[in-house]
Amino acid sequence: METYGLEKLGILNPTAVYRNLSPAALVEAALRRGEGQLSDKGALTVTTGKYTGRSPKDKFIVDTPAVHDTIAWGSVNVPITKEKFDAIKNKMAAYLQNREIFIFDGFAGADPACTKKFRIVNELASENLFIHQLLIRPTAEELADYGEADFTIIAAPGFKCIPEVDGVNSEAAIMIDYEAKMVIIAGSQYAGEIKKSVFSVMNYLMPKEGVLPMHCSANMDPETGDTAVFFGLSGTGKTTLSADPNRKLIGDDEHGWSDRGIFNFEGGCYAKTINLDPEGEPEIYGAIRFGSLMENVVLDPETRVPDFNDGSLTENTRVGYPVDFISNAAIPGIGKIPKVVIFLTADAFGVLPPISRLDENAAMYHFVTGFTSKLAGTERGITEPQPTFSTLFGAPFMPMDPSVYAEMLGERIEKYNTKVYLVNTGWSGGPYGVGSRMKLKYTRAMITAALNGTFDNAEYKHDEIFNVDVPQSCPDVPAEIMNPRDTWADKAAYDEAAKKLARMFQENFAKKYPNMPKHIVDAGPRG
Repeated sequence: METYGLEKLGILNPTAVYRNLSPAALVEAALRRGEGQLSDKGALTVTTGKYTGRSPKDKFIVDTPAVHDTIAWGSVNVPITKEKFDAIKNKMAAYLQNREIFIFDGFAGADPACTKKFRIVNELASENLFIHQLLIRPTAEELADYGEADFTIIAAPGFKCIPEVDGVNSEAAIMIDYEAKMVIIAGSQYAGEIKKSVFSVMNYLMPKEGVLPMHCSANMDPETGDTAVFFGLSGTGKTTLSADPNRKLIGDDEHGWSDRGIFNFEGGCYAKTINLDPEGEPEIYGAIRFGSLMENVVLDPETRVPDFNDGSLTENTRVGYPVDFISNAAIPGIGKIPKVVIFLTADAFGVLPPISRLDENAAMYHFVTGFTSKLAGTERGITEPQPTFSTLFGAPFMPMDPSVYAEMLGERIEKYNTKVYLVNTGWSGGPYGVGSRMKLKYTRAMITAALNGTFDNAEYKHDEIFNVDVPQSCPDVPAEIMNPRDTWADKAAYDEAAKKLARMFQENFAKKYPNMPKHIVDAGPRG
């Protein structure tokens, strides 16, 4: 039996080893093993137990002399010793003895000059299907010549840590050893942990090669090739808004920006499905078919039709599928230098303009600030929107100092004269619980106007509180929507809420970035 180097990981006696099985074979294996069931459209559907979202308090980075000075240690990048990592890795290897092992050897990085090889070792066939569809799949020739992986990820949800013995916080642990080029994921079946571990690795490796790694989606005009990127945390609309039927999708979540252009790190998409509407999101809806993996989506027990409105297991219901399940996907996932950058935020206060233009300094301010609201389900314990500031719109996945990434973005905006807009996909007419969520069709219309140059010659009004320029009209959007104060019945309540949020911006910035240059500080909200 070929073991594909598993003995080097300490996995000595697997009952069977399957490498790069087809999606059909992986679905068959998952069903045989009782890991899930098929929906009416053929998507493999699984439940992930208590972990239905990322578990940031269980993530660690191994602190070794070789990487110590390159990591921004703190509450996000939490150190753990090499000894503890190795002890858990060895226990996990022992757990995996006498079990079936599923291996996927794939790539991250569509630009051949930046491609990295990832070997994913799975206990579950369903998770192997997920990562098979999410990463870039090798051809038969590439697989034959694969050689050694640049990084190895071992995911064993059935192995549970013992916190008081293993020195971790719960039965789950997501641990990256950058020096050993290995990631271990214990205790959690949420497949997003595998995907985001790849992203965290790329975010460490790419800056060393002069490439800006970005937590963003990207698409391009099918005729001109003009490219746009969309930054935003989970739930702000990155996947939905980039899956535009009028544009070609480069990718929905993770990209690099080099001096040649942008490129997708992945070969698939991982979309939220809660309240999925086939009319509002036809591309995502159509991608849910055989070969897709749905997580925590409730099926009718008789018809197996998914109920996308059912959030009883979690609001963070998900589907993973290869990018070519989107009919207008750009294959390979490579685009030109971006002409437009969109920062997406979901403002639960209901006070930020639905779209505003940012100059270079304001772009740097909002990139570093990364304001949004954590939406229900994207993390364990989040049941309603909470205002948050996530550096670079992706702090949990950025191991290096924020200034490394921020300076790289600033340099590119200036060099290429890229236009930047802040888009609020959150609430209008009042805060969460009073107002209503911005209509998707209005947000799409505003983004279309930003992409096609309609806003280049628009009339703007300066918002004195948030210190941004707000276009006063947009095709297919009611004029009163453009200025959030106009949507509130109680104008005094709006003023109070807006000033409160502006102060939150200022306090967060002063606390986190006390040494930021004055011209960037001054570009933020004024209150």
